[in-house]
Amino acid sequence: QVQLVESGGGLVQAGDSLRLSCTDSGRAIGGYAVGWFRQAPGKEREFVAGISWSGGTTLYADSVKGRFAISGDNAKMTRYLQMNSLKPEDGATYYCARSLDGSIGRTPRTYNYWGQGTQVTVSA
Repeated sequence: QVQLVESGGGLVQAGDSLRLSCTDSGRAIGGYAVGWFRQAPGKEREFVAGISWSGGTTLYADSVKGRFAISGDNAKMTRYLQMNSLKPEDGATYYCARSLDGSIGRTPRTYNYWGQGTQVTVSA
């Protein structure tokens, strides 16, 4: 059973860094890609970054490319999102999700298991 739990969110100032974690306590993400999405109030959920199971393929939204880095530890069934040079517009609830298959999708419909989210707030 897939049980994704995000952690690491918080309140930071612009320019600061945060590292989010996504752990699957059900140990069921083996072989699947994992994506990070975010959703701000009144906005649609948007793709942030994704990583294949092997870690050999990563994808990023243009808005975070060069500032965010996704990585993983398969032994710990954990995926990380390192967020640097945070901007106020990065503030949102961040979700991790397991893909339908091994590929990284950029839309929420290509993921079928979601965590509960972790809040990131960036003050100017």
